[in-house]
Amino acid sequence: MPLRYKINVVQSLKSNGYNTNKIRVDRLLSESTMTKLRRQLPVSWENLETLCRLLDCQPGDILEYVADPPDE
Repeated sequence: MPLRYKINVVQSLKSNGYNTNKIRVDRLLSESTMTKLRRQLPVSWENLETLCRLLDCQPGDILEYVADPPDE
């Protein structure tokens, strides 16, 4: 997958005061989205926007593009 997370998103959320209970109670992100983040799987644009708002950052602070190696 050419796009990957540059940071541990769940840990960054915790560092910014958003533990899983607060995220669930305040309905900031769904449990399925949290599972995707834990597994380093892609999330929707809407969830990426929410992450940028919660972490006060830009998408490039969360994701990076890494080219697949060329086939030989």
